[in-house]
Amino acid sequence: MAFTWEVRANDRSYHRQVKKKFAFCLSRRKYSGNAIRTAKYNLLTFLPLNLYEQFHRMANVYFVFVILLQTFPEISTLPWYTLLFPLSCLLIIRGLRDLIDDIGRHRSDRSINSRPCEILAGRRFRWQKWRDICVGDIVRLHKDSVVPADLLLLCSSEPSSLCYVETADIDGRMNSSVTPQGCFILLSLAPAHRETNLKFRQALLVTHQELGSEESMAAFDGLDSKIMRNSGKIKRKKTKLDHLMDRLVVVIFLVLLGTSLGLAVASGFWARTFQEKHGYLAALYQHTSPAQQAFLNFWGFTILLSIIIPMSMYITLEFIYLVNSCFINWDLEMYYGAKDIPAEARSTSLSDQLGQIEFIFSDKTGTLTQNIMSFKKCCINGTIYAAQRDKDPVLREFLRLLALCHTVMVEDRGDQLVYQAASPDEEALVLAARSLGYVFLARTQDSITIRELGRTRTYEVLAMLDFNSDRKRMSVLVRDPQGTIRLYTKGADSVILERLQRRGHNESLTERALDRFAEETLRTLCVASREVSEAEFRDWSRRHRQAAVLLQDRAQELDRLYEEMEQNLQLLGATAIEDKLQDGVPETIQLLKLGNIKVWVLTGDKQAPLTGGVTETAMNIGYACRLLTDDMEILEEKEVRSHQHSQCPQLMSNPPLSHSEILQAYWESNNNLSGSGDTSCNLSQQRPEAPCHKRAIIISGDFLDQILQKEEVLKERKGWPWQWLCCDGAEASQDQAGLVEKAFVDLASSCQAVICCRVTPKQKALVVQLVKKHKKAVTLAIGDGANDVNMIKTADIGVGISGLEGLQAVQCSDYALAQFSFLQRLLLVHGRWNYLRICKFLRCFFYKTFAGLLSQVWFAFHSGFTAQPLYEGWFLALYNIFYTAYPVLSMGLLEQDVSAKKSLEFPELYMVGQQDELFNYRVFGVTLLHGVGTSLISFYIAFWAFEDHVGTRAVGDYESFSVTVALSALLSVLVEIVLDTQYWTVLSFLMVTASLLLFCLFSFLTQTVDAFRIAPAIFRFPDASWNALTDPYVLLVVLLSLVANTVPSLTAHAFRATLGTASTQQ
Repeated sequence: MAFTWEVRANDRSYHRQVKKKFAFCLSRRKYSGNAIRTAKYNLLTFLPLNLYEQFHRMANVYFVFVILLQTFPEISTLPWYTLLFPLSCLLIIRGLRDLIDDIGRHRSDRSINSRPCEILAGRRFRWQKWRDICVGDIVRLHKDSVVPADLLLLCSSEPSSLCYVETADIDGRMNSSVTPQGCFILLSLAPAHRETNLKFRQALLVTHQELGSEESMAAFDGLDSKIMRNSGKIKRKKTKLDHLMDRLVVVIFLVLLGTSLGLAVASGFWARTFQEKHGYLAALYQHTSPAQQAFLNFWGFTILLSIIIPMSMYITLEFIYLVNSCFINWDLEMYYGAKDIPAEARSTSLSDQLGQIEFIFSDKTGTLTQNIMSFKKCCINGTIYAAQRDKDPVLREFLRLLALCHTVMVEDRGDQLVYQAASPDEEALVLAARSLGYVFLARTQDSITIRELGRTRTYEVLAMLDFNSDRKRMSVLVRDPQGTIRLYTKGADSVILERLQRRGHNESLTERALDRFAEETLRTLCVASREVSEAEFRDWSRRHRQAAVLLQDRAQELDRLYEEMEQNLQLLGATAIEDKLQDGVPETIQLLKLGNIKVWVLTGDKQAPLTGGVTETAMNIGYACRLLTDDMEILEEKEVRSHQHSQCPQLMSNPPLSHSEILQAYWESNNNLSGSGDTSCNLSQQRPEAPCHKRAIIISGDFLDQILQKEEVLKERKGWPWQWLCCDGAEASQDQAGLVEKAFVDLASSCQAVICCRVTPKQKALVVQLVKKHKKAVTLAIGDGANDVNMIKTADIGVGISGLEGLQAVQCSDYALAQFSFLQRLLLVHGRWNYLRICKFLRCFFYKTFAGLLSQVWFAFHSGFTAQPLYEGWFLALYNIFYTAYPVLSMGLLEQDVSAKKSLEFPELYMVGQQDELFNYRVFGVTLLHGVGTSLISFYIAFWAFEDHVGTRAVGDYESFSVTVALSALLSVLVEIVLDTQYWTVLSFLMVTASLLLFCLFSFLTQTVDAFRIAPAIFRFPDASWNALTDPYVLLVVLLSLVANTVPSLTAHAFRATLGTASTQQ
């Protein structure tokens, strides 16, 4: 059904009455208010919604489960509040972090909603706030006002009721778009998608009279505005390590349950054997059976071993994320002094994923470029000039064309002329003409006034032949002061050269100059003119007026008349404009490519009158930033179409080509499949990930959109996805649409560079989503405008470029940078370090937990399989908090394998994170085995020694045994952490020292006789450590355990260090 949106001017009562259904029989207002809400929570929803999000983490669910078990005294081995307190701390810390972020969003919403504007109330305009605007309200905006909603322009103080809208806050471009009377000012540059962008309704109105104003009617406001609908939803982002940790928690929990079940079953058998052997103790077991004891012991072991998943690890991890984010904020190498903008980590929980990026999706204008166009060179009559004057009449005609053929508006501010152009390209040409003596002074609806080498002349504008993406050119028909009618045309060389009256020597020289400019990655266009006779103009003008009032096919008829006029042109020359890149962009892209990071450029640029078209502009910027190189094969849509016809003659009879056929042709041309003669070959034999030569793809948004229109593609060519992707029939039941998408993603990812031109915000997000879906890769999106917001939200990591342009991308990003070049340090240094630190922290934390606490399992084999704890309760409580936490915390904060300079010098080191080498299931398995080995050695060396009643005193008791095992495990863990630390600082040394001192301190405080007398149920080990550790034989046992644990580990570290040095040098 067609979408209808009826608006009545200045009739609030009507709009408030209109309802629409949204759920069952419920209804609400069809037209929303203009207040925007981007915050996630309010007073009522914060607690339930935040807790709901936090309990998506499996670890939190696990901790609650264990706490519930501890509330039953029959099976509880530890007080229930010992886990409740740290869990509460963890939830509060994360909740406060989310609350602070959301308070910032509320403040931003309140600030925007409270902006003033003039709304017609009765017969007068009154000042009200943005949130008070309703659909249908008449709004008056003044010069430099910010547009508050999607408006329909009713009138303007400008000639022809024009207004200029600056769109920097929407798309990052510092240019103005012309909006004539009766047109919409939509706060997004996306085409007809009704799924638009965020709260940033900040298009800046620019009119050119000091008191100029315009009046417009609100058509869409608030959540219905285009920019709000393009924003996409705020999604909670989780890193790969987060997902891995969730799965590991499940695995550990299942192993824990299995271990507990095995020990419980063993306890049942042991209890039955014991009761049969010691019948005189039957009275003690008359109220319980072995099965009941096994059941209770199962839950007791579950609680006792629950500390294998330590809650302190998650609390420490939050602190590490926070500090590592501060390191990014404090990095002076990413501080942009010119604008006083530091780097900002807006998200504190994604820093490790910065070291695993595989795909970067970048906007172009304002992100890669400065969006500053400068006139560099021109070629006139075959001669190349670089901004110098000459008396050549052709040169004068060339400069006159630059001063006349444009849509620029000028404002006279007394001592200077200020130009407002629809694109920076046009402004650059007008400024170039001004600097060479041809100054554009004023424009009205029917005339243009310029100053030519000091003489002021006014030209009558007879017709403006507008530019569009199909014509690739624009023209102006003027009458000079002498009465001569001339046509001035500028546009892409491909369309101008084919409309010339003749092709001579000068034209050949100009074509060579164009090739030379292209090699220098300059944006080029050709300019031409011709004289029009009075009779020809009268006839053409009569037909033009008739076409302008047609109700049907008006655009087609006007294009035909424009085509008729723009013939037999005389070439004046060509211009070359430089779209300046930001500093360091080529070097950054080169480093990222060496780090095996693929860079895709997704730009919303349309064809402009100053360039040779979409692909030419894309190729220019691609070569300039080293994304494209001379040895690459550039694949464009037209080449694929021609290849399709040459390689697949059976499709010649069915033009036009469907995009599924084009995609098939891509596979054929780039994987050498068509010439094999075997159309049923499996693509696995020709992996796109391993191309035999370098190649790049440049495609348009239209091409991308039609490929991804799944239903249409499959209607056109239903069979080939199976033919090419699942020839063996094993996957014949899969969704065909998914196969088409996967084929496209596989093809694009096999290329060294991908450039998508003229893509909408929705398409940008869709491309990112497809790569995430089919490649399972970590993605990063970087942009600076509101049209990049959806892409930034969709990517795993969103980076916003902050600068003079809008801050929409920054406010929705995870990280904010001032320059694209800072991305190399963010990823190759901070990202790699953070990934290394988090992985080593997790590995060491799991190791120390397994090494220290798995002795509980071995102790059960020698204590009748009861859930009797081996260690003192205080040791269990403080082991992960004080005794071993600080060294691994130091590793998580400060660890480095190489310096920042070496990280940038050898970007290949970055690939370690992409391949998940430092923490995965294999590493976790090795860590588990290492921890099991350490706990076995620590326990059984002490066990065998105590069987012989070591020492000269009576230290063969349970308490001394417990202290001996605990100290052996603790020292083994600390030595392992010392061996694993590569980057030593004073803080690292202090952390290890503090761990030993805290063990001594708390052992003394919790094992004093006075404490035992005060609370014997809490302080159960009076003087245990003193009695055991003052005996030299016990110290020898501890030393033996330490050596037995350290020697294999030291050997492995030495072996890895030798191999690591060799591989690094290679």
